[in-house]
Amino acid sequence: MSLSRISVTGVRNLQPVTLTPSPRINILYGDNGSGKTSFLEAIHLLGMARSFRSTRLTPVIGHEHSSCTVFGQVEMADGQSGALGISRDRSGEARIRINGQSVRSAAELADALPLQLINPESFRLLEGAPKLRRQFLDWGVFHVEPRFIQAWQRLQQALRQRNSWLRHGTLDPASQAAWSRELSAASEEIDGYRRAYIQALKPIFETTLAALLDLDDFQLSYYRGWDKGRSLTEVLSASIERDRIIGHTQAGPQRADIRLRIANHNAAETLSRGQQKLVVCALRIAQGHLVSEAKRGQCIYLVDDLPSELDDQHRLALCRLLEQLNCQVFITCVDSNVLREGWRHDTPVSMFHVEHGAIALDHGPSGVKA
Repeated sequence: MSLSRISVTGVRNLQPVTLTPSPRINILYGDNGSGKTSFLEAIHLLGMARSFRSTRLTPVIGHEHSSCTVFGQVEMADGQSGALGISRDRSGEARIRINGQSVRSAAELADALPLQLINPESFRLLEGAPKLRRQFLDWGVFHVEPRFIQAWQRLQQALRQRNSWLRHGTLDPASQAAWSRELSAASEEIDGYRRAYIQALKPIFETTLAALLDLDDFQLSYYRGWDKGRSLTEVLSASIERDRIIGHTQAGPQRADIRLRIANHNAAETLSRGQQKLVVCALRIAQGHLVSEAKRGQCIYLVDDLPSELDDQHRLALCRLLEQLNCQVFITCVDSNVLREGWRHDTPVSMFHVEHGAIALDHGPSGVKA
């Protein structure tokens, strides 16, 4: 899978642009503030219907525009092509089209265009709250297990009902029992999907990490969100009075986490910033392998400021792994010379210069490799 054409209008400081990127490696270089990250943000908007830089939409839309629009022509691994488009206005309304048809769910967009983001905020996957690691986990499960989304929706509804009852006591005993059964059933199903996914992810992650770092006794484990020795039904029954006092359900898959440790120490507290970046890259590359296998196509990788925090050796090792994915990659950097060389001679590489919001193909002698 790759984007063969991308059109962007009204995103931050970017001038209206239509690009024909390489199906493999695309490098956008230019000064800080020139618009490189904004272009990655536009692709993220196309695949996720939201920004990765702001929870608010207003800053994403350029000052002189009432809305922002991104269009993409998608080439599938089986030779078929499709079209994706999204427009969002300042009120927050989103208009999404897939192959000419309007759709209402951003999940359909995410399913059509799997994206992996590696950026300076990626450290938060290690040092941030469990919610971030659950989002990482569930993104992968969503793309490899079609039944996951329905189970997740059932879980959310059951949690809302139980939490409302805990706070307000408005459900009769029969309804309480019914929603507790639904919550337990959906939770066990989700836990099964997550465990299967982690089991598949772990060996790929370990192999990928070994190509980037020599770390002894690095451990990746999964915590499901409640005592592994008891069913969720038992745990919920035993904790009901405490849940009532707090006003929400404390145990369940909404508390799940991925734990990353070195010799029983939290990896985020042990590793340097550069090492943390490589661990996150290994996680995302491993996840991309699983998604590509499940979807018979490739993820698209967005890598913002790849050289930061990395020495030459580790930067080259990361580039080799991205190259071996045989997928489309968009990379930003300040200095074009840092990433211009080092790719295989048969890998198509396109260089784009970004300046004051304008993006132009670099036609220099090393700018494009066919």
